Amino acid sequence: MTTTLPVSYFDALYARSDDPWRFETSAYEQAKYQATLDALPGPRYRRALEIGCSIGVLTERLADRCEQLVAMDPASKALELARSRCRQIPHVTFVHGQAPDDWPAGRFDLILLSEVVYYLSSDDVSRLAKRVVGSLAPGGDVELVHWIRETDYPLSGDEAAEGFIAEVSGALCLLGQQRTHDYRLDLLSRR
Repeated sequence: MTTTLPVSYFDALYARSDDPWRFETSAYEQAKYQATLDALPGPRYRRALEIGCSIGVLTERLADRCEQLVAMDPASKALELARSRCRQIPHVTFVHGQAPDDWPAGRFDLILLSEVVYYLSSDDVSRLAKRVVGSLAPGGDVELVHWIRETDYPLSGDEAAEGFIAEVSGALCLLGQQRTHDYRLDLLSRR
């Protein structure tokens, strides 16, 4: 039985580095961010939720496609850096919390889960799926993006994505999937 990574895991990473995954400088991250945004079926979203926003590099880019964006992360330092990065974007709101236990109120027409689901236990993936389905507006989209090479996380990228997709089947339909050598992208919708 795997367990969800605790907040202390992320706090320790950010204590060692402001950008532990090189979100600002990695060519891999920049290409993945562009693919993430290109895959979104909607040109613009009324209210979006980004779970695991980290230091806000993708948040800043995603904000251009949203009227309102709620970005959440469990690591206090990461959230502080994200707030600073996006300080000139008034329609972005930051929430300190760890899904699925913490969840912003309201409905969203886009929920982005980029490289976060594999930090959860299988039980928490099930709970996350319920949270997503419960807060996704009619016609809303969900995008999953996960590294598929070896990790030391509770789940592999494929296990995380497949587990989540299985949990939401019947409520959401799979619109499309992309796979590179490094990551997979899954797009679901309530159509």
